[in-house]
Amino acid sequence: MYNRKQIFIGSEQESIFFWGARQTGKSTLLKMLFPNALWFDLLLSNEYERLSKKPELLRETILANLNVSPVIIDEIQRMPELLNEVHWLISNHNVRFILSGSSPRKILRNGANLLGGRALRYELYPLISVEIPDFDLIRALNHGLLPRHYDSANPHKLLSSYIGSYLKDEIVAEARIRNVQTFSRFLEIAALTNGEMVNYSNIATDCGISVPTIKEYFQILNDTLIGRYLPSFQKRPKRRVITAPKFYLFDVGITNYLLNRRKIEYGTELFGKAFEHFIYQEIYAHSRYSDVNYPMYYWRTASQIEIDFVLGDHEVAIEVKSTNEANPRHLKGLKAFAEEYEVKKLILISNDPMPRLVENIEILPWKIFLERLWAGQII
Repeated sequence: MYNRKQIFIGSEQESIFFWGARQTGKSTLLKMLFPNALWFDLLLSNEYERLSKKPELLRETILANLNVSPVIIDEIQRMPELLNEVHWLISNHNVRFILSGSSPRKILRNGANLLGGRALRYELYPLISVEIPDFDLIRALNHGLLPRHYDSANPHKLLSSYIGSYLKDEIVAEARIRNVQTFSRFLEIAALTNGEMVNYSNIATDCGISVPTIKEYFQILNDTLIGRYLPSFQKRPKRRVITAPKFYLFDVGITNYLLNRRKIEYGTELFGKAFEHFIYQEIYAHSRYSDVNYPMYYWRTASQIEIDFVLGDHEVAIEVKSTNEANPRHLKGLKAFAEEYEVKKLILISNDPMPRLVENIEILPWKIFLERLWAGQII
């Protein structure tokens, strides 16, 4: 059992929409936090059929159990029409709901009842380092951080099943994608551009489809929590900066499988790419779990000077290098950024054995950086 960091900070007794990609551990976490909840699981065929025929059964059951709180409806996106009953119960009986699901796309796109702002939004992401006893970086980079995949001695078949049954079947069905082969090709191209700037025209050419369709496919990945954009930091630049966003898939293991990365080891180019992706996952999860909810960006100038992550309103600038000994050329981007903006912390994350300070730039081993991040000492 992992000790998850998502504990719904700030929710108090409010109702919640709780989203997360398949197999991130939402149901396991809810059962641990709320063992006495009244539970409706819409993945169960009998439960789904019963409530789809008579949605009012939800209201009648809850009214008979008003002493039980919270009420959990799992996979709520399968039956958005239940949200009208939920809305009424919140308004008239102050019932607390936790509405869990793997994708808000259907609810958002179909104009379903969003409860008039009566439910807060929370998400669950793949595992993070501080949730895993005896965390193993190489295992994480090779297996990914979905709990079943990280735990498995041989996750390749699990990853294959996940890509096939979820990404290519369930998401294709939910988004009503007609050309499954083209979408499968798009997924591979999206993985190739993971952590890179998104060039819709180039990707459209590679896939043989239009730019608007490519933009729609990226939006589908975003809506279904399979990936997300990392915007460019553009505040009052002195230099001309790149404005295109980057895009990251939600888990390094999924990216590995789509790219057919078989074995990631220290010192290789594959390690460097996967290492940066892993650090991104950690920082993004921290920004949401900690309730600080700071924005994240990347920064790149037209002359190709870049830093990987900017946190907050240029409060912290971070560069990620997989090197075992950071040297002055690795600090070029951070120094350039500090010339443009007043920055509280300049950090280079590396595999250096010990922390160092070069001028005003902290060089931190990744373990120490993550310890400080989750202790609230970075931002």
